[in-house]
Amino acid sequence: MTPTRTTRPVTSRHGLSRRALIGSAAAVGATGILAACAPGSSDQPEKKKAEDISTDVASLGDITLVVWDQEVRGGQKAQIEALNEAFQKKYPNVTIKRNAQSFDDLQKTTSLALSGNDVPDVVQVNNARSAMGEFVKAGQLINLDPYAEKYGWKDRYPESVLAKSSYSEDGKEFGSGGLYGLAQVGEIVGIFYSKKALEKHSVKPPTTWDEFIAAVKTIGDAGDQPMILGNIEKWPGLHVFGPLQASSVKADDIVKLGMGNAGADWATDDNLKALTTLADWGKQKAFGPSPNGLDYDAAWKSFTEGGAAFLPGGSWLAADMIEPMGDDLGFLAPFPGVDGAPATTGGTGIPFALPAKAKQPDAAAAYIDFITSDDAMKVLAEHDNMPVLNTADLAPESGVNKDIFEAFGAVSEKGTLLPYLDYATPSFGDTAGNAVQGVIGGQQSPEQAAEAMQADYEKFTTGAK
Repeated sequence: MTPTRTTRPVTSRHGLSRRALIGSAAAVGATGILAACAPGSSDQPEKKKAEDISTDVASLGDITLVVWDQEVRGGQKAQIEALNEAFQKKYPNVTIKRNAQSFDDLQKTTSLALSGNDVPDVVQVNNARSAMGEFVKAGQLINLDPYAEKYGWKDRYPESVLAKSSYSEDGKEFGSGGLYGLAQVGEIVGIFYSKKALEKHSVKPPTTWDEFIAAVKTIGDAGDQPMILGNIEKWPGLHVFGPLQASSVKADDIVKLGMGNAGADWATDDNLKALTTLADWGKQKAFGPSPNGLDYDAAWKSFTEGGAAFLPGGSWLAADMIEPMGDDLGFLAPFPGVDGAPATTGGTGIPFALPAKAKQPDAAAAYIDFITSDDAMKVLAEHDNMPVLNTADLAPESGVNKDIFEAFGAVSEKGTLLPYLDYATPSFGDTAGNAVQGVIGGQQSPEQAAEAMQADYEKFTTGAK
C-alpha cells in the first residue's frame, strides 16, 4: 500500500484502493517519521503479562470504547455495525464511540493522534513499513503478544497472515517479532479466466505453472490474445510477476525479498528464470500489443468484453466483473510453488491495533477478539466480505467467489501468502514497477531488472547511504 504497498485502483471488499494507498502512505510515512523522531518517543510501551490481562469485560464497569475504523463502504460498513451492536449487547456496560473515516483520512488522522494524548482505544492501521512500522518504532502501538497468548490468536490465525502485522521492536524487521494488529478480511492475487475462451481452444483450467504457460502459448499460437494487462501505472505488473516468481523461487526467499528483510538476493538464477518468462510473454505479445500503455481499469473492462482468455489480478476485481460475465468468470489460484506448496501474492485488510496510550486496552483487546472470532467471520461472509479465517468453509456454494474463497483458504492455511513486492523498501514500488515494465516492454533485460531491484533492496537492508 504505499511506497510499501500498491494495491488496486478498484475498491476491494474492504474498501481500500491501491492507488489511494500509494499517495496516502507517503504522507503517513512522513508524519510517522517525524513522530518517531520526537523526544522520548522511541521508548516502547510497557508490555503487559498475559496473566495481568482481564478478559472479563463486564467487570470493568461502565466504559466508553473509542474505535476508529475505515469500514465505510457497503458490506464492510454493514458487518462492522452488526458486530458493534452484538458486542454492546453482550456487554451492556460498554458504549462504542465509533469514528468512521475514509482510508486516506483515517491514516492522516492516526499519524497525528498517536503522538498526542487524545487517542482512540482501537484503530485500524495500515500495516506497511511507512505506517505501522514507523508507529512501532516510535513506541506508539501496543505489542499484542500477551493478548495473543491470552486469547489464542496465534492458534486461530495462520502464521503467514500474522506475519503481515508483525515487526521487530525497532520497526526494522517486517514479518517477524511482535504482533501489532489483527485483520478481519483477506485478499489474494491470482488469474481470472473466461470459461468460454478456454473451451474455444480446448484448454482445461490450468492447475500448474507449466500448464498455464502451455495454455498461454496454445491460445497465442491460435491467433487470439492469451492475457490482458493494463500496466501504465506500473504496479499492476507486480501482480503478474509476484505470483509467477513463486514458480521458480522458494517462498521463504520471496518473503525476505518482499518484506525488505536481509538474507536473500534478487540477482539469482531462480529470479532470472521468472523474469525471463515475463520477458518472453512480452515478446510474444501475450499481454496484448501495448500493455505498458494500457490503463488498469480499461484492461479488466476489456477482459469482461472478451478481450482475452486470462486476466492476472486481485480478488477485489470480482465484484466488478461478476455482473457483466456471470458464470463465464473463473479464478485460478494458487498454483503450487517451486516448494510444492501453494504460494501466491496476497494480504489482509487493514489490521485493528491498540494505541500505546489507549485508555481501555483490555476492553479494546476483547473487542478485537470479538470482531475476529469464528462467529464474526460468518458475519463478514454474510455481508459479502472475504473473511481472513475459515475462508474455504465460508465460501459461497457456487460462482467465482467460491473459487476465490477456497484459493485464499488454501494458500493461507496450507501454503504461503506472499507479500506484495512493493512492501520491500520505501522506494521499491517505483524500482520494481519500472523494472517489470521494462522487461515486459523489452527496454530492460531480465539481468538489468534484477540488478536494479537488488541494488534498491541491498541499500535498504544494509542501511547504505
